[in-house]
Amino acid sequence: MKRRLSALLFAAPLALLLAAGGLVACSDDSGSDSCPTCGGTLSDGGSSDSSPDLSSEGEGSSEGGASQPEESSETEGSSADDGASQPENSSEEESSSSSSSSSSLSSVVDGPQPVWADEFDGSAIDGSKWGFNIGTGSSGWGNNEWEYYTDRAENAYVRDGALHIRAQKESYGGSNYTSARMLTKGKFSFKYGTVKARIALPVGQGIWPAFWLLGDNIDDVGWPACGEIDIIETVNSENVVYGTNHWSDAGGNYATYGNNTGNFWAGAYQLDITQFHDYEFRWTAQSIKMFVDGHQYHEISIENNSGSTEEFHKNFFFILNVAVAGNWPGFTVDDAQFPNEMVVDYIRVYRD
Repeated sequence: MKRRLSALLFAAPLALLLAAGGLVACSDDSGSDSCPTCGGTLSDGGSSDSSPDLSSEGEGSSEGGASQPEESSETEGSSADDGASQPENSSEEESSSSSSSSSSLSSVVDGPQPVWADEFDGSAIDGSKWGFNIGTGSSGWGNNEWEYYTDRAENAYVRDGALHIRAQKESYGGSNYTSARMLTKGKFSFKYGTVKARIALPVGQGIWPAFWLLGDNIDDVGWPACGEIDIIETVNSENVVYGTNHWSDAGGNYATYGNNTGNFWAGAYQLDITQFHDYEFRWTAQSIKMFVDGHQYHEISIENNSGSTEEFHKNFFFILNVAVAGNWPGFTVDDAQFPNEMVVDYIRVYRD
């Protein structure tokens, strides 16, 4: 099922890089401008101050972020020099082999550089990569959600090379539903790059899965000033994928812009979201774009902080969760769907 990365692809670029990063709320459709995180502390994943920064040295601004790490070119040069400095008495076979190896390394460094990934190949969730939010938050995580988030294996587990986030109908912690909300806060964050993920999503009346990001500085500036990027949101049984940006404009007012697979400019893309699909998120200093199976469904310009979008030139961390009920999906829940799961084959982050 998994399209695995080769050992070379990870080994060479990762040696060059410094490893640097709830449910989405206030969607256009919900008509709400309440904060998705103010009701619950995101500290379960660790302090945002400790989040590693993948930006290269000097990336204090959006212009700096657009430039790529110098280490890449330096390593390319070193690789080429190593190939050129073979002893003159080396055999043609040795010289050819060295040249081929050097060329392979160069081509890897020239292309997208993998900097973080979770293949979910083990027997348990990797605690060095993921933390959990626990509880119901304030006002259901700002969205009037009904689930109680836990870190139990009943709600989040790894099996057969995939992560499962399972929403269940059960009495727990004063709620009638449980689920999980996982995040990389304090463990991994990044600014700019390409994210690739292979995910199968749940459907059902009242279900609300998401794969999204929040700004590292949320504890300092709050929401929406920290910024929010929703790569994937779906509600109920629509089979429509929504991509949305949330931020605070120059006047401190809530701002949002989003699109979806049902009506983006390239035309509607029909898909069964319960099956695995390849999602891609491309983030540069100029724009944010989202794709599913190569079909684009969202784009926003952030060049030169267009539209007061300076929030999107800072580090963000990942969140994965499945909510039950809320302002957007509504408050009618079909209990026959449970247990219902979001399944994640892998998440991979690259620097271009």
